Amino acid sequence: MVKIAVVGANENTGREILNFLSENDVNVSDVLALEPNSPMGTTVAYGEEEDADVLNLDGFDFAKADVALFACSSEIAKRYLPKAVQAKIKVIDCSGATSTDSDVPMIVAGLNDEDINRGQKNVVSIPSAIVTQILKPLAKINEKYGVKRIVTSAYLSTSVHGHEAMDELFSQTRKIYINAPIFDDEEIFKKQIAFNVLPQVGGFIGEETEAEWQVNAEIKKVLGGNMKTHANLAYVPAFIGAGAFVNAETVKDFELDDVKKLISETKGVTLFDKQVDGGYVSLNDVQGESDIYVSRIRQDLSSENGFSFWVVADNLKADCAKNAFDVMRLMLKK
Repeated sequence: MVKIAVVGANENTGREILNFLSENDVNVSDVLALEPNSPMGTTVAYGEEEDADVLNLDGFDFAKADVALFACSSEIAKRYLPKAVQAKIKVIDCSGATSTDSDVPMIVAGLNDEDINRGQKNVVSIPSAIVTQILKPLAKINEKYGVKRIVTSAYLSTSVHGHEAMDELFSQTRKIYINAPIFDDEEIFKKQIAFNVLPQVGGFIGEETEAEWQVNAEIKKVLGGNMKTHANLAYVPAFIGAGAFVNAETVKDFELDDVKKLISETKGVTLFDKQVDGGYVSLNDVQGESDIYVSRIRQDLSSENGFSFWVVADNLKADCAKNAFDVMRLMLKK
């Protein structure tokens, strides 16, 4: 059987990948859960009924695995990913450590699968969760009509920054209800996140933030360098999930009904779009779901061949874990 190493087993994304492997009937004995400085005897939940031993990443022999998924921080990935490459196993980078490497293709499963074949290092990267969420619904549309421009305004939950950020939201919310000061709980977001919206994700690079630059760069890497893209990102006071309004412009003329049909036929995407109160999908609706949900599809009359839509997903499961799993299957077939 294929042995699968998951680096970052205790991280949010790592745990979701383990859950996804369990849900897809991968035996726990075929999974190698890894964390740096992990004490002997440490375990992590594997599905609802089993636990997996967490092995110490330091000194781990990657030759024991057939494929490694790096669901850790980019700093840890940069340190240990070369060891997996040296072991000549297949590597999937979910950390962003190789996102700017021209020799490493970036894959959204179902959209640019063929790009796996141009990898020179047996390594592929997957884009940030929000980019997967934006691009997946456009897969068949891009194939038929050609997408040439994307403008997005995305709203990210605190889970992007892990447990500490989610705890900060919880702590601030509790203190507001009991009328306690929250200034000592503004460490990760630097401003109040509870009952607020923060139009900054990452540090600034000139006029845009690091995350906005990353989203633009990843969209171009997946769809091609000639793609025109503009991203606006903000944090919202939610624990899990991400939502985005996406405006897309195509090369060819299209019928909006055909756009809806193509989205509804895209594997891993669910269309729920009703012009009634509540006839759309929100962040609370998608927690724990592995599909990406699309609503509010409209013609964009401000551009020649434009349309817009609202898209939401569980950023940990649907965007990261599922895409990583699907890319892994593509690599193993290769």
